[in-house]
Amino acid sequence: MPAVMKEEIQVPDGVEIRMEGNTAEVSGPRGKIRKEFRFEDVGVKMDGEKIIVEAKRHNKVTKAALGTVKAHFRNMFKGVKEGFVYKLRVVYSHFPITVKVDGKKVLIQNFIGERYPRTAKIIGDVEVEVAGDIVLVRGIDKDEVGQTAINIERSTSVRYKDRRVFQDGCYIVEKV
Repeated sequence: MPAVMKEEIQVPDGVEIRMEGNTAEVSGPRGKIRKEFRFEDVGVKMDGEKIIVEAKRHNKVTKAALGTVKAHFRNMFKGVKEGFVYKLRVVYSHFPITVKVDGKKVLIQNFIGERYPRTAKIIGDVEVEVAGDIVLVRGIDKDEVGQTAINIERSTSVRYKDRRVFQDGCYIVEKV
């Protein structure tokens, strides 16, 4: 069946891409990202220095999948060239919170006076750095960086207390 919708993505300078079926491996100055695209009616192939994303049908679901694939490639290109940084701020008014990195976990201690630390999982090859009341989450894969940042934010959700009074926690304040 011929392609009904077709989009081209130009590969930026300094970035190399290798395709194996629907799996793309993008490498650049900061590292490599490997991602598999499993969309039923969307195919991805290389043509010289361009990536061609083709769709077999013309409906809104396939059009959305085509846009998703394009966005993933743009994020992969930006990741291997510049990287992604999420900045979180530690906020407390009742008990001083201590944030530490322990291997592939982030430990949040003394959160609202709790005795046991809350933990957040670090996904993939993401680096987490704690400097005072700022937590920096860095990496080349936007999905992994974003998921790690939201894991930290969600681990400090306040339960069974009034959120207007207990505003303690770790909050995402900036995405670069």
